Amino acid sequence: MTLLEKISNLAKRRGFVYPSSEIYGGIAGMWDFGPLGVELTRNIKNEFWRTMVQSRDDVVGIDASIIMNPRVWEASGHTEAFTDPLVDCKKCKRRFREDHLGISNFQFPISNKKEKIKCPECGGELTEPRQFNLLVETFLGSVEVQKEKAYLRGEITQGVHVNFKQILDSTRVKIPFGVAQIGKAFRNEITPGGFIFRCREFEQMELQYYVKPDKKESQKVFEEWKERRLQWYLDFGFSKKNLRFKEHAPESRAHYAQAAFDIEYNLDDEWKEMEGVHHRGDWDVRRHQEYSKKDMTYYDEETKERYLPYIIETSAGVGRVALFALCDAYQEEKITNHK
Repeated sequence: MTLLEKISNLAKRRGFVYPSSEIYGGIAGMWDFGPLGVELTRNIKNEFWRTMVQSRDDVVGIDASIIMNPRVWEASGHTEAFTDPLVDCKKCKRRFREDHLGISNFQFPISNKKEKIKCPECGGELTEPRQFNLLVETFLGSVEVQKEKAYLRGEITQGVHVNFKQILDSTRVKIPFGVAQIGKAFRNEITPGGFIFRCREFEQMELQYYVKPDKKESQKVFEEWKERRLQWYLDFGFSKKNLRFKEHAPESRAHYAQAAFDIEYNLDDEWKEMEGVHHRGDWDVRRHQEYSKKDMTYYDEETKERYLPYIIETSAGVGRVALFALCDAYQEEKITNHK
């Protein structure tokens, strides 16, 4: 039995995590945190907030709404680029993400590859890949024919950036400064799995840190936040040997990222993403300025400059931190039967 399987069984028995609506057969990718689980996640969130907001004078907090104007997701690129390439098995009808089959960035069609990729479950033939958007749609309005399509947020990030100017005006913060947030996000994951590692509903802890649009200076801040976030896990009690940084190659970065690193956890000898640290450049404020037609620039009173700031982001999943905390703390005692 793998460590993940042991933790999954233990979590249910001890009241950490339950399958959501289990009496009705459950629903894939949805989980409920039980009495001990909610205490664990609350401790994680409280420590994040204490460290990232309350103990710093350059970070403020926000709690944005889950549903925003659909134009937000057009500006952020999610309606266009927030996709996974999927393939289906013609025989068993199972669906797979192409990167889970070890064929990421393959050429179209699959039949052009020298080694034909087979279904890992039954060996059947796979269909050509299709792009599948991960945003979860919903509809607003009381009359069926007049309902408007909206989205449950696919990340909590954009709630910060659309409020950038309002935060400036109401708090008088000055660059460099950060905005932290903890909240729920939703993704239409086709292949959720790994217990609570990949879910359709999950909670994020994020910091969006605004800096001058200077390449050298922003890279320095980026490196500082990488080290701060790694140290946060060490201070929280994680074993150093189970943590590492992994850099994203340019071709595998998100559409907004100038640089990207993951803090990974070693689970069953396989490194899994726990937190991302990204250099987003000015992508978000620039795009929201373009789409909203509102001025998103920052006026620097010292230098008399007006500019769109660069953004350094740290983003962690509460559930993933909780899962890896359980794994890191798990120990088995060998009991010898003395007669």
